[in-house]
Amino acid sequence: MPTDIRLFTGEDLLTHAAALRSVYADAFCAPPWNEDEKQADEFLGHLAEHVHRPGFTAALALAGSEVAGFATAWTTCTPFPTDRCYPQAAAGLGAERTLRWLCGAREVDELAVRPAAKGTGLAAALLQAVSADAPEGRSWLLTSVRAPRAVTFYRRQGWTQVTHPSPESNGIAVFLGPRHPARTTVAPP
Repeated sequence: MPTDIRLFTGEDLLTHAAALRSVYADAFCAPPWNEDEKQADEFLGHLAEHVHRPGFTAALALAGSEVAGFATAWTTCTPFPTDRCYPQAAAGLGAERTLRWLCGAREVDELAVRPAAKGTGLAAALLQAVSADAPEGRSWLLTSVRAPRAVTFYRRQGWTQVTHPSPESNGIAVFLGPRHPARTTVAPP
């Protein structure tokens, strides 16, 4: 079935809340993420706040009336946040690079597709949809190094890994988007 990708820039995305939660649970309750139903519920609570962030954008993949996947992003604020996994990202980059590379850039927060959509190009299309108009090409994201398929996926999409925590740790890897001006200044792993 053909998939239509629709963009959202605010709380109208929440009209699809039940479907977004379902996709989130399908994508993240399985290994390597191993989240549970409570975390899927928490995702919806956070999403209700995130839709009000500056620069919020979301892409929703619809196969007919069925939600097959989604991606969310927003503009990273200045000063750089200190909650969630942000301290790990800042520690890996240092204060100066964090400010220059990440603050004011488009931050991709979530990317999720149903298991049946894996390998179809849908995740790549969603990632492109929320990062294509990033200011000056400055987009970034972070993911766990415990998720090698995610790390490989982002690399295949042209994203550059700029922090390299130990794979045995619970480390967070920062990736710069394919058009981010700083990606060419990074030493390879």
